[in-house]
Order: sequence, then structure tokens, then C-alpha cells
Amino acid sequence: MRPLVATIDLAAIRHNYAVAKRCAPGRQAFAVVKANAYGHGVREVVGALFELADGFAVACLEEAVEVRALHGDARILLLEGCFEAAEYQLAAQLGLDLVLQGEQQAADFLAAKLSRPLKVWLKLDSGMHRLGFSAPALRAWHGRLQGAMQVAELNLISHFACADERGHELTEQQLEAFLDVLDLDFAQRSLANSAAILTIPAAHMDWLRPGIMLYGATPFAELGAAELGLVPAMTLTAQLIACRDVAVGESVGYGASWRAARPSRIGTVSCGYADGYPRHAPSGTPLLVRGQRVALAGRVSMDMLTVDLTDLPDAQVGDEVQLWGTQLPVDEVAQAAGTLGYELLSKVTQRVPRRYLGAC
Repeated sequence: MRPLVATIDLAAIRHNYAVAKRCAPGRQAFAVVKANAYGHGVREVVGALFELADGFAVACLEEAVEVRALHGDARILLLEGCFEAAEYQLAAQLGLDLVLQGEQQAADFLAAKLSRPLKVWLKLDSGMHRLGFSAPALRAWHGRLQGAMQVAELNLISHFACADERGHELTEQQLEAFLDVLDLDFAQRSLANSAAILTIPAAHMDWLRPGIMLYGATPFAELGAAELGLVPAMTLTAQLIACRDVAVGESVGYGASWRAARPSRIGTVSCGYADGYPRHAPSGTPLLVRGQRVALAGRVSMDMLTVDLTDLPDAQVGDEVQLWGTQLPVDEVAQAAGTLGYELLSKVTQRVPRRYLGAC
């Protein structure tokens, strides 16, 4: 068996959910499990949070179907709403909390004949300008939806664009835009993503939406997960499958982009971009061998990558390599690769086996 595995600590996910709840006492929280629970496995994550989470949030109807099959009673928030008029009946059958984020969705919803009324979340475009109603349009649709037979509960939702950049002026503007429509009668309100849960108490409202923090990564460039009390959930480990000496001036890998500036020892690792490791990670990106930091050397291949073992002469074939996880934060690897922890976690491919710890 190829020596590569993503070990998922389900107890860490439960811990991180509890951190979110402690940040906002008395509030409820949708655990965001879209994109296969950010690559961690939706079946296992929903199982781990089965009796703990107040609800779950997903991006699309296909994900909602999967979560409903796992949990027959949970509140499930459909973040992007339905994309076709025929989907509203399925949303009703599943008993979803439904986001309405535009005129066409709202019109299709009001035209639908549903088997039961739904809890509806009107999305305000508070300044991100991606999805949602303008404030005037939201006020108009609130009037049309309030008391409609398809509506069991009318709620308000929006999303921050820059909450991960502390002190950004747009965050205050978005919060004000959200507060400005609260003269309308809404049963529940939700605004806080992970960054806002951790640092903006005024945004906590009634329902939190912990996403990246749930998996033990940080939404902030300048604040590490450990500083925030979060525990990494995924540890991606491989092995050294070859070691060789390389003379001064010799190159390693595709494109010969890395050349030995000294007599060097190179290790080959059983992980590549087809497994989800970022192809664009530059030489120098950190990895751990025998618990010691080593540097990526040369381009990442489809199934392998190479590391500089020159300063770790005892390393040998069979040694474990941690690509990120409990000892090497995924956010540090992401920063070296010019991306985000969100992307690295969610892009770990299905050919990488998952091993689960801490099941209830």
C-alpha cells in the first residue's frame, strides 16, 4: 500500500466546535460541512458532531441530501439556495433551512407548491457583492415573504468579505448594513463566520457559522490556530521512499529548477499534486522528517516530491514525513505556497486514504 494517509482527529473537531460556542455563549451554531467537510469526510464529521452541533451548513442540494441521510433531525442550512424551480420541492421534503439570495430564487420559491413550509433565510448583500439582495430589495421581499404559506420562519443572513483582516473598514460597514435592516421582523439572524466568531462579538447574532476553525486552521494571516485555542484535525503523512546523494551543481526534479549549492542528500516523498499537495509550492516550503524541519527541493510531481535532507543525515527510507498537521500547521505550509489552509485541506484528493481517530 502506498505510504500516504490523512489522519483525521474527530475529537479535535468536537473541541473546535466547542471553542466556537464558548466565544458566543447562548448562541447556536451551524457546523459548516460543505466540500466534504473541507476534505475531512462529511460522513465522519457529521457523525462526530451528531449530538453536539445545533445544525449543519452546506453549499448545495446534493450536499444537503447527503447530510440528511446521515442525520434525520438536524437543521441543515442550504447556503447557496436552489438553482432550479423544481428543486424547491426536494428542499421541502428534506426540511431544509433555505437561503434566498436573489430575485429569481425568491420568485421561484413563492411560486412553488411545497409539501411543508420552510425556514427561510433572506441574504443581504452587505458589501461583499457576491450574492444577496440590496437593502431596498430585501425590504421589498421581506414584505412579500412575511406570512407567505411557504414560509415557516423568516430569517436574515449575510457574509463578511474581510473579517479575516482585523480592523478592515469594510467589516464595520457590513455590520452597520446588517444592523440597519433589523427594524424588520426576523426570527433569527446569522452573520458570523469563523473570523467574526473569534474576534467580532457584535457580529455573533443568533446563529454562528464556524467553517475553517472547525478543522483547526486559522482564518487569520497573523494569528495561528494554536493562539486561538484550535486543534488541527487533519495530519497528512507520507514516507521517504528513496534517498540519494547529489553533487554540487546537479539538479533535482522537473525543469531542473533546484540545483545543489553544496554536496546534498535528497529524499523522495510519496505525495504529489494528484494527492492534493500544491504543485506551485516553491522550494523551501517546510515539511517534517523525524520531527525535524526540512525544505522542499524542486518542483512537486504528480505522485512525489523531493526534500533536502542534507542537514538530517540520519534520515532513511521508511521515515515518516509530515506534510502538515499536529506539528506543522497547515496554514504555514499554505502561506509558503501562496495559498490558504482552506484550499490545501479541501483539495486532499479521494485517493488519499483517511484514517479516523476519536470517534464517539
